[in-house]
Amino acid sequence: MCILQHCINRGGGGTDCLAWASAQVHCQCSVSETRVVLSKSQHISTEEASPSAGDTSFVPSKGERGLTVLSTKPRILFCDLKLKVGQSRTFIFEDVLPTDAPPSFKGQSVKYSYKLTIGAQKFNHPTRLLRIPFRVLVLHGLNDITVYTEGEEVTPSNPFHKPNPQEENTFLDIANEVMSTITAKKAPHPYNITNQRGRVATFTLFKQAFKLGEDIVGVFDFSEGTVPCVQYSVTLQTEEQIAEECRRKPSQGSFVTCYVKHQEMCLHTDETHFCIPIPLTATPGFITDIVCLRWRLHFEFVTSIEPIPGPEKPSTPSDSASWRGPATLNVETMYWDLPIKVYPTSPLTVSGAMLLRTICNMSI
Repeated sequence: MCILQHCINRGGGGTDCLAWASAQVHCQCSVSETRVVLSKSQHISTEEASPSAGDTSFVPSKGERGLTVLSTKPRILFCDLKLKVGQSRTFIFEDVLPTDAPPSFKGQSVKYSYKLTIGAQKFNHPTRLLRIPFRVLVLHGLNDITVYTEGEEVTPSNPFHKPNPQEENTFLDIANEVMSTITAKKAPHPYNITNQRGRVATFTLFKQAFKLGEDIVGVFDFSEGTVPCVQYSVTLQTEEQIAEECRRKPSQGSFVTCYVKHQEMCLHTDETHFCIPIPLTATPGFITDIVCLRWRLHFEFVTSIEPIPGPEKPSTPSDSASWRGPATLNVETMYWDLPIKVYPTSPLTVSGAMLLRTICNMSI
């Protein structure tokens, strides 16, 4: 649901009359023609997305690039509005987007962009359009969740507490509860990292589902490794995969985007950890008829082929030990991709972190 407060001020002399003003939300999909080919069933032209003549002739996506994948019904804000000098009127616009709509996404091959278009016309003047872009976060599968509101009332433990009347849960409350349950910490997930020469390390991830803005914390244990690990790096990535029927070339692979990278030297290290934040500006994992977006952790381990002796222990506690590393190392690099789940976060968290207030003006 989006709320718009649209104020019209009249600063000149006399009285002006505005014929009408309308508001509508639409989502445009732009694709790279060198990578994506769309079938006829996936095309939604402007005429098909526009409302019928019985509603209004207001077409907010007219002139936009790409194809319209979502277009809500137009809402009339006012008709035949007269304003005097210094007079202002405020109108509130509300609309509900379908839960199965695609999220806002700007990828290498596909782009989904949402805009709130406001149109107004003054008598004997052309129609003016104001397009306001905004971001949409989608939690897929919300329609499959059934909330049971009926049942026996629970007696409060405090006899002096007067219970409030039971209120029906909103979609936002249900979504926040689902995301909190899925992304809650459960049993840790250990992984043995090995190659053909033996064990490199043991990696522990405390959970596999995260929300936007959370930190991914992982722990490495090299104490029981038989293969010396000189260096490791962890990169947070997304994999953008085009559907097979929409690929320009059958052998076309996926497109990888890197966000945050952590690199550390770990030779003769028993235990270490990393902490990678998930950007709030990123897009959670989703899937549509055209593209599928997945998240993963990309690991790179630089291991030594030959054993590397460590520093000798001092004979007495007062003595100090020194160690000089070899001038050259015979190493090899191994790669590992660990899939993770990234879900949206609360819209209040995103808006509070961004601290943005949008004010747009339109001259009629």
